[in-house]
Amino acid sequence: MMRSVTWVAAVVAATAVAFSAALADGDAERGARRFEECVACHALEKGKESVGPSLYGVFGRKAGEGADFRYSPALKRSGITWDAASIDTFIADPQAIVPGNRMPYAGIADAAARADLIAYLVRTFK
Repeated sequence: MMRSVTWVAAVVAATAVAFSAALADGDAERGARRFEECVACHALEKGKESVGPSLYGVFGRKAGEGADFRYSPALKRSGITWDAASIDTFIADPQAIVPGNRMPYAGIADAAARADLIAYLVRTFK
């Protein structure tokens, strides 16, 4: 039992290191251009809800808990707390990660493009 716990901890640590390295390679300028696709539904300003919720204050916020937006029950139940890693996982394939969410978006398969977008969000909100 202890070996499997140690193995799982090692896999989690390796994944975190790999993700951190990928995020460090993200280019916020390319991410700003990538965010132009997101603007149709998401704003960066506080309280500016649209088709999708404002992303202002997204880091550290629990999914489905932003003010003044009607989230899907699936997203509210997801248990996700938004950080760079959870955003990366979610935007890769939103319907696979949270089946039944209302975000009508196929996702970004390219890990480098996701890293760019997240680098832009980190730069914008940190």
